[in-house]
Parts: sequence; structure tokens; C-alpha cells
Amino acid sequence: MAHLLRLVYIGFIFLRYGLDQLALHSLRQPWLRVLARLVTIGRRLDAPRGERLRRALERLGPIFVKFGQVLSTRRDLLPPDLADELARLQDRVPPFEGAQAVRMVELAFGLPLAEVFESFDTEPVASASIAQVHFAVLKDGREVAVKVLRPGMLKIIDNDLALLRTGAAWIERVSADARRLKPREVVAEFDKYLHDELDLVREAANATQLRRNMEGLRLVMVPEMIWELCTPNVLVMERMKGVPISQRARLEAAGVDIPKLARDGVTIFFTQVFRDGFFHADMHPGNIQVSIEPATFGRYIALDFGIIGTLTEFDKEYLAQNFIAFFRRDYKRVAELHIESGWVPAGTRVDELEGAIRACCEPHFDRPLKDISLGQVLLRLFQTSRRFNVEIQPQLVLLQKTLLNVEGLGRQLDPELDLWSTAKPFLERWMHEQIGWRGLVERLKNEAPRYAKLLPELPRLLHDALQARAHPVPRGPDPLLAALLLEQRRTNRLLRALVYGGLGFVLGFAAVQLWGRFPLWWL
Repeated sequence: MAHLLRLVYIGFIFLRYGLDQLALHSLRQPWLRVLARLVTIGRRLDAPRGERLRRALERLGPIFVKFGQVLSTRRDLLPPDLADELARLQDRVPPFEGAQAVRMVELAFGLPLAEVFESFDTEPVASASIAQVHFAVLKDGREVAVKVLRPGMLKIIDNDLALLRTGAAWIERVSADARRLKPREVVAEFDKYLHDELDLVREAANATQLRRNMEGLRLVMVPEMIWELCTPNVLVMERMKGVPISQRARLEAAGVDIPKLARDGVTIFFTQVFRDGFFHADMHPGNIQVSIEPATFGRYIALDFGIIGTLTEFDKEYLAQNFIAFFRRDYKRVAELHIESGWVPAGTRVDELEGAIRACCEPHFDRPLKDISLGQVLLRLFQTSRRFNVEIQPQLVLLQKTLLNVEGLGRQLDPELDLWSTAKPFLERWMHEQIGWRGLVERLKNEAPRYAKLLPELPRLLHDALQARAHPVPRGPDPLLAALLLEQRRTNRLLRALVYGGLGFVLGFAAVQLWGRFPLWWL
């Protein structure tokens, strides 16, 4: 019953703000445009369409607001009036009352506000779909930002996610093509990230890890968390002072090098993804500022760490190889990687997939972002994926969303940015470090504790393996005996692999040590 009421409410909001008319009017068929005019009869839709869309998404709740935030960064896909209005969803969602925020802070800390803060601004400085932020000063004089979770968010999000799960299951039942897109698994990923965002202690932990990862890069700053004042509903962090990245005129007036800023953004993203496998996954302009302080001039300031993406070593290596092959225009290798990873059926012809990928990608090389129609690229790629039964990877959906955000941000900063040439050297250097001598030494260091435990056992394992070879188990017609014999052979192969691997490790470790003590010029 609750689901039905929510659907009725969503339908009411769509009609109340004329989103049905907006959707029909955007289509090209003449009869649909006539229908768009007919459905407005009897309704007052005087407000601009962008304002109506924004207000509808605000009324529908956090999931719809986040959808609008993603759309707001894609000015190549939206008319300017819609993009400008949706940009207000990044940090200007209508706030809840300051007095209510004060009560939530006092409840979280179990203390009156005056005992925690020297001053507290009840007027929020930013307000988004999940929380809002107030500036304050601690008793010791430190300036901080206080993030307060919106009340009642969990129930709203759970209701909408239940609807999404129902819709995804229905779509999978009625469409074979939809099953390839794995909508239920995608919704499950979305569910996980949204619930993580509702726990501000988890967000504080994400920020701390990201701050530690980015320390040596000197391109981005992450606020320090005040851990003694972090709870699931209230988070207190160092106050960061910067200019919102969307205010390009202010940045230019301050002397910030905008093209360099765009290139730095690409470097930060690929560093987080491929070096660390831990990346900020909510990189819309409302969460990014730029420092104009003399000591940190021109550096990014990252905010809001509720949604963080992670990648396994396998995902990182697979993606890096795909990107490098793509940048080198080695479409055959891209096709082979898709088959090797199981993203397409094993019987797929490499040459056919190669030709389809070339047709999608080749027209967009050596062109700045302003000349690339992402809508056309996505349409061609979707058609190709349908033809070759490409399976969507739910664990990479968040990365794909973030890549869209990064490209949209780069388009706003510097339309002349060549995304491909900027990213290619970084990825090639990263791959060289992974497969070269430096990568080998690093992997040996990481595996040393494991092999150190195994090495003392090698003589006994070797003795057992030799004994087994000297006294083989006789064959017999008994199926159980044959199974035991097969299992023993597998064990013997494993033991030999361990022996040879251990010896190889010892020799490799010795070579590395000798390399350090006696360089080649000694010879």
C-alpha cells in the first residue's frame, strides 16, 4: 500500500509541475507536440520549465535530487536554461530550519550548543539532498564546518529504493535486453552507496583515507575531521576557504590558470582511480572549490565524501589496459579484452567487435570536448552493446557516473581540453610502474610476509612430494580410489608449484638485494 501511495504522489508531482508536458514537448514527432499542448489545458504552467523541473525533483526527495545533480553537469546534453536551474540542486536545495539543526547537534553531542562551540551560524551555508552545512567556531578558536543530516531521510530513501527494486525486477521479466543491463544489481549498488551516505561517521572515515592518499600529490586538499565531534548524524570538520569551481569569473579574476585547473582535475581523478582504487564519486561542482590563499593557490578543495568508489586490483588493471588500448587506437586489443573478461560471449568474433568499437570511437579523437557530442557517443555505444550482448558491470556503474561528472566539469572549465591526450601519459606511466622492475620489487615486498611464513615449511613439503612420487597409489577399478588418486596428483602439482615458487622468490629476493648492494656499474 505504501508503494502505491508513493507512486500516486510521484504521478501527482509530475502532473503538478507539468513534467509530462516537458517530456512530450522535447520529442520531435508533430503529433506528440500537439499532445503536449493538449495536456496543458486546464493547468497553469506559467513558471519556466527549468524551475518547474527543479522544484519537482526537490519535492520528490534525495534520489531524484541526485539524478538532477548528475544531469546538471551535462551541459552538452541539456539546454542551458535546464542546466542552470538544475545546478541549484548542487548546494541550494531548500534547507530545514536552523533551530532544528541546533536541536539535532545538541542531541548528537548530549551537550548544550554553547558548551561545544564559541559561535554557531544557524543559517546554513550550503544545503543539499542529504544534509546541510553550518559554519561554527570551536571553544579553542578553530573554524569548522558542521554537517547535519536531514531528518527523516532513511524512510524516504528506503521507500524510493523499494520502488526501484520492484521496477527493476519487472523490467527484467518483460525484456531480455534489460536483463543484459542487470538493473536489479545496479539498484543494489545504488542502495549500498545511498545508505553509506546516511552514516556521517563513514563519511568522516572516507575523508580521512582520501586525505591520506592525496597528501603527496599537492593538487587537492581534503578537510581534517574533528573525530571527537563526529557522530552518525552530525559531522564536524576543518573549515575550508575557497571559491566554488562553478564561479569561473571569480577564479579568472583571482589569476587562477583555468586550463591547468582542468588538466589537474583529470590527473586527480585518474590518480584516485588507478593508483589508489579509492575515488571521490560525487564530483559535481557543488562539492568542489578552488583555493586562492597564497600558500595553496590554485589547488582543488574536495568536499562531501559520503559516496566513495573502490576498485579491486583486477578492475584497475583491466580498466587501465582498456584505456591505454583505446588511447592508442588499438581497437583489436579493446575487443580482445572484452572477450577475455567475459563481458561479451566467448564466441564473439574479434574482428566484428573491433570494427564496431572503431566506428564508435574514431570520430571523436583529436577533438576538444566542445566538439564531442557525448549523446551521440553513448547512443552508438549502447547500440553496439546490444548487438554484441555486452553485459553491464554493476561494480563499475559508480565509476562511469563519476567519469561523466569529471568530463562535464572539464567541459565547463576548458572546452578546449583534450581529455585523451591529458590522460594517456598518466595511464602509460602507471602501467609501466605495474609491470616494470619497480612494480616487481613492490609486489615482492608485499608478498614477503606470506612467503616468509611458507619458506620454513618447504623442506617438509618437498620431502612429502618426493615420497608420494616414490610410492604411487596403484590404480584400481574402484571409482573412489580413482578420485583419491586424481586428488593426490592435484596436490602434488600444487606442492611442486609451491616449491618452485618459493625457490623463485628466494632467487628473486636475493637478486634484488644484490642489485641494491652491487649496482651494474660494479661489473
